[in-house]
Amino acid sequence: MIEGVVNASYEAIVTLLVQGPAGQSLEVEAVIDTGFNRFLTLPPSLVAELSLPFVTSGRVTLADGSEASFEVYVVTILWDGQPRDVYTYAADSTPPVGMALLDTHDLSIQVRDGGRVVIQAGE
Repeated sequence: MIEGVVNASYEAIVTLLVQGPAGQSLEVEAVIDTGFNRFLTLPPSLVAELSLPFVTSGRVTLADGSEASFEVYVVTILWDGQPRDVYTYAADSTPPVGMALLDTHDLSIQVRDGGRVVIQAGE
């Protein structure tokens, strides 16, 4: 189970442990984003700090309908107590946790300042 909290801006926040290929790791605060259908994004500075391996460049359609290009990397995260390799986009924004990462999990959010966020494996 992964737990987090809703902040004063009504963002559901969880803390993820992200790891680079040499074993270096960092904690990252990420926002649950049900409108993002990929796994995760991380800031380019964090991608560089962790020396994440480059996979490809890709185009995505943003919420406003515009398209943008992003570089895609592989990162290991601690997800539900287990290491998991996922694709991450490099983007200058607060890292979102997308629906692909939430796949096969249940999400519960108490929508209020200080509310509880719970992600757990689905049945």
